[in-house]
Amino acid sequence: MIALRGIRLAALLLALGCLAGTLWAGLDDRGAALAFGALVGVGEWGRWTGAEVREAAPLGAAGGLAYALLGGDAGVATHDGAFQVVTVVCAASLLGSVPHIASGRRPTLDHLARRVLTVGFTAVCFQPLYNRGVLEQWGGPAYALLLIALLVLTALCDVVLAAAQAHSRTGWRFGPLLRDELRGLLGIGSAVCATGAVMALAVAVVGLWALPVFCLPLLLTQLSLRWYAAVRATYRQTIASLARATEIAGYTPAGHARRVATLSQAVGRDLGLTGAELTVLEYAALMHDIGQLSLVDPVPAGATAVLPAEEQRRIALLGGAVVRQTGVDAAVAVVVERQADPYREQPVAARIVRVVNAYEEKSRDSGPGGPLTALEELRLATAGDYAPEVVESLARVLWNEGCGAMGVPPGVEHWGSLGQGGGGRRAGLSDLARGWVTHG
Repeated sequence: MIALRGIRLAALLLALGCLAGTLWAGLDDRGAALAFGALVGVGEWGRWTGAEVREAAPLGAAGGLAYALLGGDAGVATHDGAFQVVTVVCAASLLGSVPHIASGRRPTLDHLARRVLTVGFTAVCFQPLYNRGVLEQWGGPAYALLLIALLVLTALCDVVLAAAQAHSRTGWRFGPLLRDELRGLLGIGSAVCATGAVMALAVAVVGLWALPVFCLPLLLTQLSLRWYAAVRATYRQTIASLARATEIAGYTPAGHARRVATLSQAVGRDLGLTGAELTVLEYAALMHDIGQLSLVDPVPAGATAVLPAEEQRRIALLGGAVVRQTGVDAAVAVVVERQADPYREQPVAARIVRVVNAYEEKSRDSGPGGPLTALEELRLATAGDYAPEVVESLARVLWNEGCGAMGVPPGVEHWGSLGQGGGGRRAGLSDLARGWVTHG
């Protein structure tokens, strides 16, 4: 939480400092301030918080960057300054975010902090140089390249801030989060930066009437985000419904697939899987038992981990065939098919599903000591059945985050309280409980 609080504090101090500077110097070019402020406010108001995209308010982001890079209005030089740019963008973002804040969406504050810091970075780099006439000799392509270079630096700054915020909120590894943010930058992020630069250049030539023209593509993009979110939600609901078929038919215990999917994602994050890989992992974990629907005689309690290897492979292949017929991504079917293969031949997602499924099956009916006993059994079987690195990752996840729905021994609130070191430090399997020693 230290990084998160530091980012919020830095954004607050920057906003207050710029507000004080604007009040002291006065508001210059109120028409441009009102136009760009309205653009940013509308973009933030229409922000779609449910979309699984990196930038859910592309219009607001592009408007803020365009205002920070504004060097002229219809051929007349502007002198808005960095203080005024940050103040206007901050005020407009706050007004546009009122509905989101009123709804109690806490990440809105982090979104505003990123917006203020990134726009502030761009404005501080560009506005003083422009107002002092340093950029007068940069004409034509050279000026455009300067804007692009500045936007690249701004985008990288925003990526680091977003990854740091996500790491602080969730505790997930910073490296994979940063990698996902960089990949997202190649999509909507690059479009936002390019539109911001084009808006600034167009306003400098034809005036503020250029804003509505260049807003249209991003408005359509913002509407497409809602469609994208609805499609993703429907897709996931369909997969979850298919996964529940084994529970409704009595082949597996209630909630088993959901618990395996939740813990598999946590292990995947610990191992550094990307966002796309985590999605495949989640879907495969939800549907890992769907092959049991093809069995004439149900497996007792749906516990496939205790079956002979050949029977496990047969059920896995049946499940993969079912998944392929549903139209789900072929990568999900591959994970389902290969979850019973020798772990050295499995993809990482299949290794994770196999370990987590075995842990859930072994721990749920073993009484107060079930989780520890299950981990001990997994540890002893790493020589041939389960990937050692995945078992170690599972232990770290249970240690650091608590095992939640997996079941905690009575009287123990968190797995970290069982460890020798305390404080939630990262641990190996042999550290899990005082006096509990692993073998092999």
